[in-house]
Amino acid sequence: MVGYCPICGKPVYFGEKKRSLGRDYHPLCLKCQICNRQLTAGQHAEYDEKPYCSYCYLRTFGPRSGYAGNRGLLSTSKKASGSK
Repeated sequence: MVGYCPICGKPVYFGEKKRSLGRDYHPLCLKCQICNRQLTAGQHAEYDEKPYCSYCYLRTFGPRSGYAGNRGLLSTSKKASGSK
């Protein structure tokens, strides 16, 4: 049975597949969606069915990222307290 790559949507044949987290990928498609680093099968995180390296995943979706408020971008503004 031929599976389909969740990244490119093309068929993944037995001889070329990388199976990770229950999905079959082409070797070149299994890469971080932010930094494009090649990922090892089973050694990465997923969000919204897309693979991310651990570093980018924590930086983007971690507890201090503020993902819900600013769509995955880290906040760079600082509030000055008590200044006029």
